[in-house]
Order: sequence, then C-alpha cells, then structure tokens
Amino acid sequence: MLRHRRPVIVLWVLVFLFGGLASSKISPLLSNTFSVPGTDSERARSILEQHFDQRPDGDYTFVFRVDRATPRAVARAQQALVAGAAKVKSGRAGKAVAAGPHVIFGDITSQLNLADAKKPTDALLAVARSVGPPGDAYVTGAGPIQHDLDPIFSDDLKKGESIAIPIALLVLLAVFGLSVAVTMPFIFAACTITGATGIMYGVAHLADTPTYVTNLIQLIGLGIAIDYSLLVVYRFREELAAGLEKEAAIIRTMQTAGRAVIFSGATVAIGLLLLVAMPLPFMRMMGIAGFLIPVVSIAAAATLQPVLLYAYGRRGTARKRILPGEPHDPETGFWARLARSIMRRPVMYLVLGIALLLSAALPALWLATTPGSSFGIPRHPQAIKGFDVLREAVGAGAVAPTQVVIDAGRAGGAVSPEVQAALGRLRAYVKADPEVAGVRDGVALDPTRRYALFTSYGKHDYGEPEEQSFAKRLRSKLIPYSRFPADARVLAGGAPPQGVDFLHQAFTLFPWLILGVLVLTYLLLMRAFRSLLLPLKAVLLNLLSVGAAYGMLVVVFKWGVGHDTLGLYQFGQVEGWIPIFLFAMLFGLSMDYEVFLVTRMRETWDAGADNTTAVAYGLERTGRIVSAAAIIMVAAFSGFVAGRIVGLQEFGLGLAVAIFVDATIVRCLLVPSLMAVFGRWNWWLPPPMARLVRVEASPLDRRPQVSEQLA
Repeated sequence: MLRHRRPVIVLWVLVFLFGGLASSKISPLLSNTFSVPGTDSERARSILEQHFDQRPDGDYTFVFRVDRATPRAVARAQQALVAGAAKVKSGRAGKAVAAGPHVIFGDITSQLNLADAKKPTDALLAVARSVGPPGDAYVTGAGPIQHDLDPIFSDDLKKGESIAIPIALLVLLAVFGLSVAVTMPFIFAACTITGATGIMYGVAHLADTPTYVTNLIQLIGLGIAIDYSLLVVYRFREELAAGLEKEAAIIRTMQTAGRAVIFSGATVAIGLLLLVAMPLPFMRMMGIAGFLIPVVSIAAAATLQPVLLYAYGRRGTARKRILPGEPHDPETGFWARLARSIMRRPVMYLVLGIALLLSAALPALWLATTPGSSFGIPRHPQAIKGFDVLREAVGAGAVAPTQVVIDAGRAGGAVSPEVQAALGRLRAYVKADPEVAGVRDGVALDPTRRYALFTSYGKHDYGEPEEQSFAKRLRSKLIPYSRFPADARVLAGGAPPQGVDFLHQAFTLFPWLILGVLVLTYLLLMRAFRSLLLPLKAVLLNLLSVGAAYGMLVVVFKWGVGHDTLGLYQFGQVEGWIPIFLFAMLFGLSMDYEVFLVTRMRETWDAGADNTTAVAYGLERTGRIVSAAAIIMVAAFSGFVAGRIVGLQEFGLGLAVAIFVDATIVRCLLVPSLMAVFGRWNWWLPPPMARLVRVEASPLDRRPQVSEQLA
C-alpha cells in the first residue's frame, strides 16, 4: 500500500464522491416491507396482485373528518377517490363509506410496490383537500406513512450525528491531545460510510431495501470506523515512541493493531453475513447493509489506513497533551493494579461479574415480539393523523386489514353452491369474532371466478397481540369450521397473518443463526488468539452481554423504567427483527474489545511473560484506549436512542447496553478473573487444532519467563 499510495488515495477519493452522491439519492428507493416467501400470506398476496390487480402495499385510504357525514359529503368523498385514482398508475377507486357521524373513508387500490407508492402522496393529498367534502382530509396507508416518515428518519440521523460526532471529537482530543491526528479517524469514517452507502445504493435498485439502512450504515459505521482508526493510530504512536522509523512503525502497527482490526471486523461480519441466508427479504437486506459496514472498514483498514499514517507521519501524529497521559510503567498503571487485584481474588470477582450480568439478563424472560406497529412513530404527520382518525372510528385494523383469498381450484368454482355456502359460514364466524371491528361489504371475484376475496378489519393494530391471536384463530379454527370443499384452498393474507408468518419464519431459523455464529466465531478467534479456551470464554461472555441487552429492552420499553426521563416509548413488545439483528450485530461488536485486549496479552505472553504479567500488561496497554473506543461507540448508538422511531430506539439501546457491559463488567472483571482461573491453559493450542486453523501450535509446557523488556 505504501508503494502504491497515490492510486490508493485516488481510489478512496472516488469512493467518497460517489458514496456522497448516493447518500443524497437513496432515500426514495427505501421502504419497510415484510413479505414472507413460501407462506400462505405471500401466496394470498401473489393472487391479489395477479388476479385482482391489487397490491396491499400500494393501497391508499382517503379519510375525511366532517361536521356531518351526509349523503352529499359521501358523494364528494367518492368524487375525490375517483379523481385520486387518476393520479395513481393502475389506480382504482373503491367505495366511500361513512364510518359514524363524522368520518368518511374509502380506498384506492393499485399495483405499486411500497417504494413507488410513496411518490403520489402529496398529489393525492391535494386532491383529497380540493375535491373532497369540507373538513379535514388525510391520505393514509403504507405508502403515505412511509412518505411522511422519510424526513423524520433524515432528521433523526442528523440528530444522532450531532450527538455522536462531538463526543467522538472530545474523546479523540483526550486521547491524542491537540494533534492533527484527531482528523484521521474522521477521514477514515467518511470514506467507509460513503463506500458502504454507495454499494447499498446499487443494491437498492435490485431489491426492496428497508428504510432503516441509512441510519444503520451512518451511525454504526461512524462508531466502528472511528474505533478502528483510533486503535491503529494509537499503536502507531506507541511504535514511534519506541524509536522506530516511520515506515517500520507503520509495518509493525499493521502487523499488530491492524491485524486485530481485521479479525475484529471479521467477527462483526460473520453474524451479519449469516442473516443473508434467512428467507426473509427484510432481514436479508438488513444483513447486507450491516455486513457492508465491517467489510468496507476492513478494506479501508488494509489500504487507506497505512497510507494515511504515512501521510501524517511523526509530525502529524505529534501531540500537546490536554489531559495527563497514562504512566509508562505497566506495574503502576490503573489497569495493571486492577488486574493484579482481580487475580489475587479471581473467584470473588468472577462471581460478582456473573451475578451482575445474570441480573441484567433476567428480564429477558419477559421479552415479547411484534412484527411491527403503527404506534411507535410520531403522531404529527398527516398520514398518521388520518390513521388515528380512522382507528377511532372503525378500528386500527382498517388500514392494515386481513384479506381471505379462496382458491376454488378451477374456473367458475368460486360461485359453486358448496364454496358459497362455506364462504357464508366463514363470513359469519369472522363477523362474530370479538376482535373484528367490521367486514367489508360483498365478496370480490376475479374474472375467471376461480378466486374469491373478502376483507375484514380488526379493533387493534396488525402487530398487537389481539390481532395476531385473531390471525392464528382464523387459520386454526374459523377456516376449518367453515367446511370448504376438499379441492378448495383458503389463504389468510393481509398484514396480521403476514405478521404471524414473519415472526414464525424468523424465530424458527434464529437457533440455526445462533449456532452458525457461535461455531464460526469460535474458529476465527481460535486463529486470532492461538488458544483453545480463550475463544470459548469470549463466546460465553458474549452470550451474557447479549442477554443483558435483551433484558434492558424489557426494563426500558416494556416496564417503562426511565420512560419519562429519557422520553422513550413504552411499548409492550419489541419489534421482531430487533432480537435477531441485535444478536447478529452484537456478537461481533462485543467481540471487538476482546480481540484488541487478548491479542495484546498474547503478544506479551509470546514475548516470554508469565500469565499474570501478560494479563496486567495487556490491560495496561489497551485499557485506556479501549475505554475511549467504547465511549465513542456508545455515543454513536445513542444517536439511535435520540430518534423518534421505536424500532431504532430499541436497536440503539440494545447496542449501547451491550457495548457498555462489555467495556466494563466483561473486560474489567470477568476477563482477568477467568484468565486467572485458567492460568497457563489460556494460551494452549494443541497441534491438531492449530493445523485446523492454520496457525502455529501453542504448547502447554512452555516455561514462563518474565521479560525485563516488557516493563
């Protein structure tokens, strides 16, 4: 890289420019869709699209709040629906209906996907207000809600950056002092974030991409990139202070801290890569976005970082201290004293640390999930106001109804007496269900009369437990009790059944994701640490960290602890993608500091130190810098918590808690206490396992020798 530094710089400048352009254009391509291939809800959606020219994501609902819902007002609403349908590609106006004395509503159906359904929102709202009856007019539905949330996501991202960037700057100043080196991590972060965004911009043209990905890439990318660059620059300054020339210092830095960054980024990437194998488009695309963050960071660490070190050199990384620096004697430093104290009483510290983690993780037993909700978002956008008006009038399910599709198996079969009789029974059962607020008039037939469709809407939102229970009851009881002919197939579709299918598919595959992450992470860390026991310790402690993050989600969002102080939502359920994505992301992120810490200990052990000295020296040399890196990471994740979308608040809190736990309880208490218990077994890697991961074996019978040079 140093020999080809000019082409490297040119390449990353181009990456930065293209990624910056992509960042400004990606938002219209994004939408949160939760299709579940291979399920009844997805088959129902496909039939609606192919045979009824309907796509639920492309439906719009006009809502009018009027003084009196007179026949004339209903007629005006109908005119607005017809005029609005003309503004939508493949749009068809439904029937305007009075929902009580003061509310009128009606639907426009289309075949637009969700990303395209956002675009006509402003034009439809103008039609509703100009053509519809006098009063308040709203346009709601999945597309309009996404349209109105886009600027909120953008504002929340700016707010998150306004929190994370100043804190990162202060931490870097505390570590580097007044130095030009403070700018290097920000350059590194800017290039990696724009690089990942540029790739995601191309991906978004090929498949539905969640709205969350921009916040995900920019805030998590900011934390990871600054952390990685900080650790490398810090080690570079150490090597310069040890008397090495610039190029030799860069080479030594990349052999040590650079190698640790590569392994750290790989552990983050593993769990996110496995998400790509899940048969859920939403999770797959979130996995791709998350995977790009560490992968681009690894690429930048291997190429851009050494070139930046060369450009800054000794003068660019020199500092004038603002805060007192750490002592140079590892025998007197805070982290060394802490390590020796723990290693004198390791069992006591071990029990204390595990008790704290188990206490934090215990509330996770009360964790409940939802496929999504319309309530964990701000209520001021017009599409949300329209949803609330309709919810109060007819029930929250009016915007996200249940759609039952009957496939009679042959042309004309849907009008046969047997199917019609069963359909009548099913409609009666559905109408009588306590969760159902209403059933739309009539049964729709496709042109061939093979398929029939009827729609109901519930009293609760599609993701709430009551509506999810109704979807399960519809499939397990109401449809079988209706006694359709054997050759007819009845499919429950729409948002509530789709939500049930999403959670079922996601959590059926989740155990396999956990197993895959554990195995691959263990093997990767075995290669990084050259140890049989240290990777096992890291994996087990990470599971406790993730459990603590789950527990805090329950404490804060379900039980409402700190609700008023923090201004967060209090919500009985956590969005279903959160626990899965948190695990995939956290297992790598929480491993970061383990890698930085243990690889430094391994260096010291390999240099001839005994176990106690290796642990003390490793903590002394990494304690301050890893603490600084953790503060930056927590600050970046706090940007999610400061937003106004409940899913991102949950995600950010879970990440922040896990990183905080890892940087305090795990790294300060549990790692040294366990390493004291293991003794020299920490560093054992028998030849067969060494050959498996293609590294040098680490025998158990090595005589510990304390190197005088370590001090």
